[in-house]
Amino acid sequence: MPPFVNCVTVTTMLRTRPFVYLRHGETDWNLANRCQGQTDVPLNATGREQARRARDALAGVEIGTICASPLARAYETAKIVAEAVAAPIVAIDDLKECRFGVREGGPIGPWHGRWLSGAETPPGGETVGEFLTRALRGINAALKRRGPVLIVAHRGIYRAVRRCIGIDDTGGLANCHPISHLPPGEGGQSWRIRPIG
Repeated sequence: MPPFVNCVTVTTMLRTRPFVYLRHGETDWNLANRCQGQTDVPLNATGREQARRARDALAGVEIGTICASPLARAYETAKIVAEAVAAPIVAIDDLKECRFGVREGGPIGPWHGRWLSGAETPPGGETVGEFLTRALRGINAALKRRGPVLIVAHRGIYRAVRRCIGIDDTGGLANCHPISHLPPGEGGQSWRIRPIG
């Protein structure tokens, strides 16, 4: 997987606070391997069931604020999780998935690797640098909220976070599997990541 360009220059910008990350539930476009980007695709029935399972897994976890992408697939996931988590939902525009312009609705193919490496930007889309800067701005805005914070967003946002804290993301991120993130302590160890449920 090609690295995000200029990742090293923004590593220190990520706020070092614990948080939980949850990718939205499944959509029909996920099943078809279609590029969603900022197209507002809703959850499908499987995605809603995945969100209910995530809700149950998070029922005993302390959450102070749920920060969500305003796109329907993420925001509906957040609303379902909030049924068991007594925390307000805050929509943060910068947590939206990358804008892929003319590629949205089409297949995810080799062009995506070229975009990740900074070699190609789809017409009407964000450059990888623009997206990375925005993604980190959105995460940092979320981490200013009352914690612990649950962030409900997209695979691209999570890829940006993992790349910039030095964690490989080649395994991908499944829909609706909550993951706890603990920042480095004074000893300088790495971020610690643990699946929940």
